[in-house]
Amino acid sequence: MKVFKNRELSFLAIFGLGLAMATMTGCDGGTKDTPEEEILEDDTDSMQSSMFKIGNSVFSIPSPFQTALLINKVEATYKKDILNSTANLPSYSTRFKKALNLGIYGADLGYITVYDVPQDAISYLNSVKKLADELGVSSAFDENTIKRFESNIGNRDSLLSLISVAYRASDTYLKNNEQNDVGALILAGGWIEGLYFSTLIAKTNPHSELLNRIGEQKHSLENLIALLRDYNASSEYDALLKELVELAYDFDAVEMHYTYEKPTVDRDKKVTHIRSKSEAIVSQELLAKIGERIEKLRGQITG
Repeated sequence: MKVFKNRELSFLAIFGLGLAMATMTGCDGGTKDTPEEEILEDDTDSMQSSMFKIGNSVFSIPSPFQTALLINKVEATYKKDILNSTANLPSYSTRFKKALNLGIYGADLGYITVYDVPQDAISYLNSVKKLADELGVSSAFDENTIKRFESNIGNRDSLLSLISVAYRASDTYLKNNEQNDVGALILAGGWIEGLYFSTLIAKTNPHSELLNRIGEQKHSLENLIALLRDYNASSEYDALLKELVELAYDFDAVEMHYTYEKPTVDRDKKVTHIRSKSEAIVSQELLAKIGERIEKLRGQITG
């Protein structure tokens, strides 16, 4: 059972590494008014999403960390070659590229941590630290944090908790310094990497849960486009948005099946139990099409 509570646009939520992340899963994935009560979802395997706020509307986007957990659950083996190589780090010279690739490396770090690969985890944490430093949020990834991370190798829960603390500090910095545009790009990078992982693994392991997760990105992508349009301020943004819009056209072919079950409400505890289910149908042909497009976009960002 998961607990979902409201929160502003979150740097931490990009990676889904907090044990008490602020999230909300809507049955249609669209914007919603923020509720006062907690919402509990009974399906423990359902998609967990990161929630952020624009004006009076709340959007939800699934975290790549939850995608990594699902990939691990369907018994896909660890594949280092699907990660963005740390050797690419020196080529990210613009603020735009640094923010997007910080999101990508963050998703990679989540994937590595789920599979408990110590040396790779340290390498990618250092890459995250370097980009965070260059974007001005280095205090969250100081030497003490790195040392504590190294000393907890082999304890996945402790590692996730440490990274959670670091990203929470970064989140606070971005908000206090009005850099939500950076947060939006990091979020986009993490989402792109999560979808890249999913489509790549699904080609050889078309597990129903994984295909459903991919299909659910139909509405998440709409939310991501809406968020980025709010910060669109350069030709780089234009190019990214154009690619995401083209991807959204591909996602139009996803069939969404929704089964409604009346929620139950505990008014004393201000808790709503969501029992409705949704299923996304993704054909092998559509999977290949989405996979090809996201691989191209991811290559443009990481190259």
